[in-house]
Amino acid sequence: MSSISSIRIRLLKWLVGPILVVNLGAAALTYLLAWTPAQLAFDEGLQGDAAALAARVRVGGAPVLANALADSGAGEASWAALHDGRGKLLAGTAQLEGRRRPGMHDVQLDGEPVRVAVAVVPGSNGQHLSLARTTRARQGVQAAIVRSLVLLEVLFSLALVGLVWFSVGNGLAPLARLRARLDARGSGDLAPLDDDGMARELVPVVDAFNALLGRIDAGARAQDEFRANVAHQLRTPLAGLRLQLEWLAARHAHDPDTRRSVELMLGANERMIRQTNQLLSLERAEPNRFARARLAPLDLAELVAGSVQHFVEQAAQRDIDLGFELGEAPVQGDRFLLRDLVDNLVDNALRYTPHGGRVTVGCAGLAEGGSMLRVEDNGPGIPAHLREQVFERFVRLDEGTHGSGLGLAIVRDIANLHGAELSLADAPGGGAVFTIAFP
Repeated sequence: MSSISSIRIRLLKWLVGPILVVNLGAAALTYLLAWTPAQLAFDEGLQGDAAALAARVRVGGAPVLANALADSGAGEASWAALHDGRGKLLAGTAQLEGRRRPGMHDVQLDGEPVRVAVAVVPGSNGQHLSLARTTRARQGVQAAIVRSLVLLEVLFSLALVGLVWFSVGNGLAPLARLRARLDARGSGDLAPLDDDGMARELVPVVDAFNALLGRIDAGARAQDEFRANVAHQLRTPLAGLRLQLEWLAARHAHDPDTRRSVELMLGANERMIRQTNQLLSLERAEPNRFARARLAPLDLAELVAGSVQHFVEQAAQRDIDLGFELGEAPVQGDRFLLRDLVDNLVDNALRYTPHGGRVTVGCAGLAEGGSMLRVEDNGPGIPAHLREQVFERFVRLDEGTHGSGLGLAIVRDIANLHGAELSLADAPGGGAVFTIAFP
C-alpha cells in the first residue's frame, strides 16, 4: 500500500524542528549569559569578604575570627580558617584545608556544598585565610533563572509553532482555493481553468491540468460523435427493417409460427429503435452541445399531452391506467430535449408498473414561480439507498426488464441543462414519484 505524504506535514517538520532546535540553543546561550555574571558576582563578593577579613586578622590577630563570623545575614552559613605558610591551622574550622594560592574552589562541609575563597593576610609571613560560604543563594538565583527561561522557552516555542502553522496554512491557501474551484465543477465541465490570480508555483500545475482536460474533452467529443453517427446511421435501416417485418407479418398472418417469429423480431427491432433514440437523446443532452439560445417559452401542459399520446397504446396493452393532471405550466426550455425528458419518464414508469397498475402524469405552475412536472406510478418503488444510483448511466434495478439503463440518466442531464431540480420520493400507497421543478 502506497503512503500518501502531506505537504503541510512536511513543511511543518522542516520548519518547526529546526526552529525548536535553534530556540533551545538560544535558551542555553541565554542561560549562560545570565548565570555566568551572577556567579561571578557571588564569587567577587565572597572574595571581597575574604580579603576584608584577612585585613582584620592582620590588625587584630587570630582571635578576630571568632567574633567576625556568625552568619552572613542572608541565610548563608560561613566558616573561616587561618593557616600559616606551611599549611598549619592557626585558627578556625579544621575542615578547611590550607591552600596557599588565592582563588576560589568548592568543597563539602557537613554534607553541604560550599564555595571557598582564599586570601593572603597582608604583611604576614605567608599566612592565608580561607572563607567558606554555602551556595543556597546561588542555587536560588540559578533556579529563578531556569524557571524564567523555561517559561519564556515555552511561550516562544508556542508562538513560533503557531506562527509557522499560520504561515504554512496561508502559503497553502492557493491549493485550497484551487481544490474548491475543482470541487465546484460538474462532472461534464471540461473547460480550462483560469490561471488569473493564481500563485506562480501553481501555474505549471494548472497548465498541465488544462492540457489533461483538453485531451479528455477531445476523447469525449470523439465518443459523442461516434455515438451520434452510429445512432443516425442505425435509424434509417431500423425503420426500413420495421416496415419489412410489418409487411411480412401481414402477409403471413395465417401462419402462426411465422407470425410469432416476426412478432419477436418486431419486438427486438422496437428495442433497438428505442436504444438508438436514447443514444441520440443522450448526445443532445451533452452540456458541451447545449446552446441556451435554443431555449424558448413553452407550455409544458401542451408538450406533455402531445408526448404522452404515444404511450396510450402501450399502456392499454398492459391494462395500465395512464392518466393526466395537466395545468397551466409555462417553462423556458428546449422543445426536443423536454420531449425526450417526458418520454423517458413515462416510459420508465410504464416499464416498472405491473399489469392493471396506474401511472399519472401531471404538471402545474408553482406558487413561488416556475412550473412542476410530476410522474407517479404504483409500481414496486425504489429503495431510498438506491435513489442516487438510478440516475447513473447503464444502471437497471430490475434485470428482468428490457432497456439499456439510460432513460433516467437522460432525464437527469436534461433537467440539469434547464436548471431544474429533480427529486424522487415514495408515492402514497406504494410506488415512485418523480418530480421536476423548473425555475
